[in-house]
Amino acid sequence: MILRFIFLCFLAVLTSPFWAQEGSVKGKIIHNNQSIEFVQVSLKDSAFGVLTDSMGYYEMNGIPYGAYMIEISYVGYQSISKKFTLQPSEEILTLDFELKEEFHDLDEVVVTGTKTFKRKTDSPVIVNVTNSQTLNNVQACSLSEGLKFQPGLRVETDCQTCNYTQLCINGLGGGYSQILINGRPIFSPLTGLYGLEQIPANMIDRIEVVKGGGSSLYGSSAIGGTVNVISKIPESNYAEISYSYQNINGQTHDNIINGNATLVSKNKNAGLSFFLNNRKRGLYDHNGDNFSEIPLIENTSLGSNFFLLPKKNQKLELNLSYVNEFRYGGEMNLERAAHLNQQAEERTHHVFMGSADYQINFQEHSSLISYVAMQYTERSHFTGIFPDDDGPELIAYTQNPPYGTSDVFTYNIGLQFNHKLFNFLNGENVLTAGAEFIYDDVEDVIPSYNYLIDQTTENLGFFAQSDWEIIPNLSLLSGLRVDQHNLIESLSLNPRFSLLYKHNLFTQFRLGYGSGFRAPQAFDADLHIAFAGGGISRVMLSPDLEPEKSQSYNASINYDKPTKNWVAGFTLEGFYNKLNSAFFLDPIGEDQFGEVFEKRNGSSAHVKGILIELRANYNKKFQIESGFTIQNSQFDDPIEYIDGVEGIKEFIRTPNNYGYAIFNYTPNNVLSANLNYVYTGSMILPHFAGAPEQQIDELVETSSFSELSARMSYNMYLPTIACKLEIFGGVKNIFNAYQSDFDSGKNRDSNYVYGPASPRTYFIGLKFIRP
Repeated sequence: MILRFIFLCFLAVLTSPFWAQEGSVKGKIIHNNQSIEFVQVSLKDSAFGVLTDSMGYYEMNGIPYGAYMIEISYVGYQSISKKFTLQPSEEILTLDFELKEEFHDLDEVVVTGTKTFKRKTDSPVIVNVTNSQTLNNVQACSLSEGLKFQPGLRVETDCQTCNYTQLCINGLGGGYSQILINGRPIFSPLTGLYGLEQIPANMIDRIEVVKGGGSSLYGSSAIGGTVNVISKIPESNYAEISYSYQNINGQTHDNIINGNATLVSKNKNAGLSFFLNNRKRGLYDHNGDNFSEIPLIENTSLGSNFFLLPKKNQKLELNLSYVNEFRYGGEMNLERAAHLNQQAEERTHHVFMGSADYQINFQEHSSLISYVAMQYTERSHFTGIFPDDDGPELIAYTQNPPYGTSDVFTYNIGLQFNHKLFNFLNGENVLTAGAEFIYDDVEDVIPSYNYLIDQTTENLGFFAQSDWEIIPNLSLLSGLRVDQHNLIESLSLNPRFSLLYKHNLFTQFRLGYGSGFRAPQAFDADLHIAFAGGGISRVMLSPDLEPEKSQSYNASINYDKPTKNWVAGFTLEGFYNKLNSAFFLDPIGEDQFGEVFEKRNGSSAHVKGILIELRANYNKKFQIESGFTIQNSQFDDPIEYIDGVEGIKEFIRTPNNYGYAIFNYTPNNVLSANLNYVYTGSMILPHFAGAPEQQIDELVETSSFSELSARMSYNMYLPTIACKLEIFGGVKNIFNAYQSDFDSGKNRDSNYVYGPASPRTYFIGLKFIRP
């Protein structure tokens, strides 16, 4: 018996591989032929689960034979589920998987950097994106408020009376930024004064920003960067309406109604979307002098987008919008005509915008796009100060008050051809070529001031571009644009080069160069009439004004590493921009109406700096985004900003450091919280005498300021009306960081304004969403 027992045990050991009840599963997880670490591999409804190692391998042992569902999950990638059976005939089963990226968090599709659709990590040019969800989280009411939350961008308020705003990119002012609407340059020079605040946030699907010289794609004025505002497109049947109430520092009411709706056909070959915005904001007086620091606004905006796929390879898109805005700032008496108040600016805008794009795709490697876009603005306006005496000046003023009119017409037509070469020197190459014509006509007149801007610009541009993937991890973007501008005698040639090296799946290095130009014409701020010293100040163009040209360089490293629960990364970028024959405003004295400045060419100027962007996302529940810029902007020779005051090399109204941060917390589908922060460093501003507080002309260095805001929301489902209700509220500028040294009275210097756009503001609201 003992010998038989020993024999049977020996036989069991020898034959155990044939009757064992457990086995193993192993394999490798890759993406684009690269291994991925920390991928979660588990068997559904069991305790088996492991993470891949640094080489992308996983192994699970001691698994009983049988049928299972293996699940592969990794933040930023599409999850995989697969059934398999572990049988005695194969004790070790090998299952390899290739993950596909889930681009919603890591790698959006962008178009602005190359005029073709690219993944962000594949674009040789860095494209930053602010989507509609971010605009909602920070309670942005307009484009102006939404642009503050991108690295290198700063939105400044430049008038105490009318509050016009400008966008500054990498240390360059508003005239250096090209703003596109759905990819088209129809944001005219005059629109740049108030357009940032006139475009409502609920019109916007996303905002794409490319920093640095972009003239090789978009023509004049893209020296600082390009901002592409892309309106919402119909994707599914959907409706939304919201109301929000804002209270500005316990004094002023701000009521906003938003509405959005989309309709899409059953076969998805046609769609239509609508938006509606109505805003009524009262006057706000911060220093108690009965003159406003924030103007009254009554704005109604509406528009629609439409797409049609007449055939599988064709697409037609139409975009239309209309803005009707009344804006008033100055002495806070609305019962009488503007010219009877001590000081006032009054504006009534009617703005029409539209575009049509038609695209034909040829197989899978070519496309032809034809487009036309336009913008028309009709404006009536008043800018004036009531005379102090009762003599001839008063009689002349009352008989011919300084009312004016503006008519602006802009249109853009173009053609673009894209062709993909699959075997170009062993790599892929997307070739892009096109031509476009941009026409802009501005007529702005105030007869009583003998003020007339009658400016017509015509620009014919041809562009060509090569986006060559030399090897899978190395790409070269090269392009050239040739422009014939009617205000420039010779052709303007502007090349651009960008090199992208993808070190691995998570890291990209970029080098870039681009040249650009600005035509000798009036831009947004040049068309603004300001108050100073008891009169008005205006900008005239020098008859000898020549084009301003730039050479732009940048280098960056971009890193994003996903783990099991986190996606975290950073971008570090350095930039340098040299301006030749840089524009500046020369104070040439006074006339009977006030200060006169002449726009002239100066010496060269240099703008340089670094910016860092940090970001993290924990299971889409906790998100952090932040950016900080350190820069320096100087002319080679001193510039005299005020007649009689010693000149300086520094750019005015340009801080050397600024940044932002956004924190989102979304623990579930019910609650959401946001905390956002904007920092602006000190800057130098001219301050003209005239107000009781200011007796001398001088250059002033401002203090820095910080603006902290918060928003919370609660969501619930209402089954009786089959819709979701969002209740939200919060505070903007919680600590009331607002300018404390405003000028007072009618003789104030209206350009002496800095700091946040508004003081502490409380808001509450409701939003109904029906999917």
